Amino acid sequence: FVVTSNAYVSAIRANDLEGKMKNILKATNIDNQDELVDASQKIKKIINRLDIPQDIVLDVAKAYKKLCSYGGLKNVPVAVRSSATAEDLPDASFAGQQETFLNVIGESNVINRVRSCWASLFTPRAIFYREKKGFSHLDVAVAVPVQKMIQAEISGVMFSINPVNNDKEKIVIESVWGLGEYIVQGTVTPDQHLVDKTNWKIISTKVVPQKIQLVKSKNETKRKSVPKHKQKKQKLTDSQIISLAKIGQKLHNHYLKPQDVEWAVEKDRIYIVQTRPVTTVQISEKSIKEEKVIESPPVLEGDAASPGTASGEVIIVNKTTRINKVKKGQILVTDMTTPDFVPAMRKVSGIITNKGGQTSHAAIVSRELGVPCIVGTVTATKKFKNGQVLTMSGSTGQIWEGDLSSQIQEEKPDFTVLDPKIKTATKIYLNLAEPLLAKDMSKRPISGVGLLRAEFIIANMGEHPRSMLKKKKGKRFVRDLSNGLVEFCKHFNPRPVVYRFTDFKTNEYRNLKGGAKYEPHEENPMIGFRGAGRYIANDDVFELELEAIKKVRNQHRYKNLWVMVPFVRTPQELLEVKKIMSANGLARSPSFKVWMMVEIPSNVILLKEFAETGIDGISIGSNDLTMLTLGIDRDNEKISETFNEMGPSVLWSLKRAITTAKKLGLTSSICGQAPSNYPELVKKLVRWGVTSISVSPDAIERTRSMVYEAEKKKLKT
Repeated sequence: FVVTSNAYVSAIRANDLEGKMKNILKATNIDNQDELVDASQKIKKIINRLDIPQDIVLDVAKAYKKLCSYGGLKNVPVAVRSSATAEDLPDASFAGQQETFLNVIGESNVINRVRSCWASLFTPRAIFYREKKGFSHLDVAVAVPVQKMIQAEISGVMFSINPVNNDKEKIVIESVWGLGEYIVQGTVTPDQHLVDKTNWKIISTKVVPQKIQLVKSKNETKRKSVPKHKQKKQKLTDSQIISLAKIGQKLHNHYLKPQDVEWAVEKDRIYIVQTRPVTTVQISEKSIKEEKVIESPPVLEGDAASPGTASGEVIIVNKTTRINKVKKGQILVTDMTTPDFVPAMRKVSGIITNKGGQTSHAAIVSRELGVPCIVGTVTATKKFKNGQVLTMSGSTGQIWEGDLSSQIQEEKPDFTVLDPKIKTATKIYLNLAEPLLAKDMSKRPISGVGLLRAEFIIANMGEHPRSMLKKKKGKRFVRDLSNGLVEFCKHFNPRPVVYRFTDFKTNEYRNLKGGAKYEPHEENPMIGFRGAGRYIANDDVFELELEAIKKVRNQHRYKNLWVMVPFVRTPQELLEVKKIMSANGLARSPSFKVWMMVEIPSNVILLKEFAETGIDGISIGSNDLTMLTLGIDRDNEKISETFNEMGPSVLWSLKRAITTAKKLGLTSSICGQAPSNYPELVKKLVRWGVTSISVSPDAIERTRSMVYEAEKKKLKT
């Protein structure tokens, strides 16, 4: 359950604390470490002593008891976590800024830890970070999610891309014994595994001995020795590594952007406890373009954590009291960083730590700041001395003695970053679902939105469409959906925005308010009551969608909104859907294109018959097409290893669909995840004559570059 940010705001206002907090912050020079710490202590003390309103106390106690009833225990151990309203923005992750408390037992302790989470909104690093990012301290609130504890034997972090060099074909997994706090803090250096997502093979494994771990105790958690027989042992089995990697890619595909995932293993079962977007992709891309190469042998090596090269004088910081000594341009060398180091990390030209991995605090914050970083060197604080001049590469993990800036050579990125003015014959479209991203994404060098999913907009309504109809809330549905669509259309106008009619599956619809009343239980919702068949059976709900589209096109006058019909099993089904559209005043025209999604083998086999019903183009959903071609439920992890979008049968279907569409005079697009995951597929698509490729935001530049090179090669032949 979640103690919402509104509860925090209510508690602050009920105790009349806003004025006191504001006065303390106003009188503080946040660049002075002592003043910053003093202000933090004063505000935290005030919050830790506040009286929580009784209605909030009762609600928390009631929710905790309900959680205990699911666990079958009187007092279930829980994780009490912080989630600030400004976290995980495109340019500000706030990673590690607020506190998490593990193995909290009993309702009174949970309530006290909720208060502690509120207070952690004002740690020195959080105050400093908000100030530098331009956030108002009193406008940022904090919610407190409370989760049943996973008593992890193994835990860790996973990135669905390589965060150091933004390699989209690799997944990075780091693991430690015990609870996951030590990996994020950098207290221990984790095992690291690199997985190639094109063939699901483990490319490399680095096993690091671990002597200490964090485990459950009577007082929440305690530090404990790792048994000797486990200290040098690999934490995860190879099969667990591959299973985790595939889950990571599913999360990446679901959110349409790279993910930073926290996971845990208890009794051989994998649990995902958190996923958040990787917020450092653009910064890392900039650093990669500026990457340097040094050919001299290094004096020490660690794990590459944040790209770039740097030269400077060493400053060793073993205690937080020395943070004030750090000067601009130095190279910070320390055992490990904590969030309190952030002010110093902003000043330095490079960071080197003894401990930690690519997902430690030092690594994550360095990437966000664009500062080169090397972690896990083991001996850096002993090997180097204050004032010693070093040169370091955060991409290779190598450290050299002396200033080698004269030896630095530019290294080219593995793909050409094209001038935005350069156009490709094959259009590059974008897969989008979140209206809040529309404005920023519209500035990218793309030709439009090739897949606009409505699920986010409808999920935000919070209620099942049929339930809304019964309560006479149909107008609200139309209003909210049309408002969401307008956000995309106005920013991309006159570029096309292709809206995919809702493709909720029954298990997803059931989660909406009132959904259980209208949705059947299905053994396999992936091939159940979904897509075009649902529109015919529930035409009253479908008509609400059509009304929203008409409102965007006619009242708001955005004629760049097109549509596509998903999961159409037969030509007759498509004809029935088109009849409903026509009856509701939506017919094909030069300014209103109707596409059909190709994601069922029958769509490939009978494409000519589908085309005869009257469509303008096709859009291939490679995820479902692969699933149904290979007979694999892509949501079933037990058989997911066979799921391969580059398999010969899938490639045959892709080629057949594209070349047939070309003969029939239809445009062809592909909006599945395959082009984002497999750059080599892009070359094939261009060669076959695909009209457009629609990709996730993180794959735009790479795909444009691949298309450009493929088109050049095609012209030569």
